[in-house]
Amino acid sequence: MQTLLYSFIAGVSTVLGVFVLVLFGNPSQKILATLLGFAGGIMLGISVFELMPEALEMGTLTITIIGFLLGVLMMFGLDKFVPHSHLSNPDDLEVENPERLKRVDNPLLRTGYLVLFGIALHNLPEGLAIGAGLESSPELGLAIAVAIALHNIPEGLAIAGPLKSGGVTTGKLLLFTLLAGLMTPLGAGIGLLIFNISPVLVGGSLAFAAGAMVYIVNDELIPQGHKMHSHLSNAGIIAGLLIAFGLL
Repeated sequence: MQTLLYSFIAGVSTVLGVFVLVLFGNPSQKILATLLGFAGGIMLGISVFELMPEALEMGTLTITIIGFLLGVLMMFGLDKFVPHSHLSNPDDLEVENPERLKRVDNPLLRTGYLVLFGIALHNLPEGLAIGAGLESSPELGLAIAVAIALHNIPEGLAIAGPLKSGGVTTGKLLLFTLLAGLMTPLGAGIGLLIFNISPVLVGGSLAFAAGAMVYIVNDELIPQGHKMHSHLSNAGIIAGLLIAFGLL
């Protein structure tokens, strides 16, 4: 129950991006850069300082390495085959693999497809990461959930900005981002089925979560933060790493 609760809160934080946009408009690039760097620093710290050592303790070196690489490869596969948005410019929707969207003629349906499949599928391993962390300790699970929630807020902004500019109502914005966010507790639920099988699988899942999180940080959070403001992004990364190290 705790796993599903934490993952639900982390997932629906994507919706907060819509509220921020509606209430305050697009936040400054400096604020987004700091937030992305901070979330990235925490996620890196959790992965390196806690998830990987715990995975090695519960499993073997081979299982840990394989689990980590599988997490990286899964995120790489999602990047290659599922279109998704970048966070560096909330006013414009920069889409990777746009050729996969060409068969959808309606722009609203095309963007909805992007949100529901691109962001949603990226949220699945985040739920797994929360569940794996909670299997290790409640403190670790909470730390991962907070880091993912911080990362999801600007992600929601990146999606809501162009949708709102295209005339989508606030109600539909909330619905789209909520559906995408609910994939996080779904990932956690899938993880619960795996974790009950074997402690070795828990170790492999911890390493898998670490690999997925490290890929997200290096592929999206750090590059996009640096595009916005490199110094503030670096400051956020350092602060996040130190806080993760101190808490864990």
